Amino acid sequence: MSLNSIRAMLLDVEGTTTPISFVHEVLFPYSREHLHSFLEQHKQSSLIANDLELLKQEHITDINAGNSPPPLFEEYVYWLIDQDRKSPGLKSIQGKIWEQGYNDGALKAPVFPDVRPAMERWHDKAINISIFSSGSVLAQKLLFAHSDASDLSKLISNYFDTSVGKKNEMESYRRISAALNLATNDICFISDVNTELDAAADAGLKTLLCVRPGNPLQKETQLHRTIYTFDEV
Repeated sequence: MSLNSIRAMLLDVEGTTTPISFVHEVLFPYSREHLHSFLEQHKQSSLIANDLELLKQEHITDINAGNSPPPLFEEYVYWLIDQDRKSPGLKSIQGKIWEQGYNDGALKAPVFPDVRPAMERWHDKAINISIFSSGSVLAQKLLFAHSDASDLSKLISNYFDTSVGKKNEMESYRRISAALNLATNDICFISDVNTELDAAADAGLKTLLCVRPGNPLQKETQLHRTIYTFDEV
């Protein structure tokens, strides 16, 4: 793809910059393993007061929907993790647990080998680099600051999570475009999931389907050009 008309690269994380296996085989088990001690340490502190309130409201919604959720808080959080629920309260708590792991050296995030060179190339061309992930902004910042390709956060200008909307909803990408103060067709979104790319394309963004080892198969369509490495961009 020519970058002549692109002013911002918007990147998904899981399956795009970072192997899916790291999220599901390292990060999720780590947050599960340390959840009990984290809640015991912080349940009375302001650090997670808003997260607990979000979980209370989500728990009520689940009860009203007939989902039969387990009791608050610990059992309910485990339940949300098992469902891979894109829960703001859950994602925020997970990010804070991972922060401890990154800071003490227990966690280091792998990125695909082509990610850093591409980011440096785009950065040198004054192209904005932003992230859009269902993980919290904190989790995103930690991952790129503690990657096995060294600190990539200095190359990234903006981070977006589900506070702007779901990744498969067109309006989310319009909000991101407004936040970047760019026209939608000035932005290229790279993801490994067609439904996300469909929503971005409906909003007017340019799109690329990223196929990585270990990713679930996606149907290749004419709507989104397929790439296998960022070297192709």
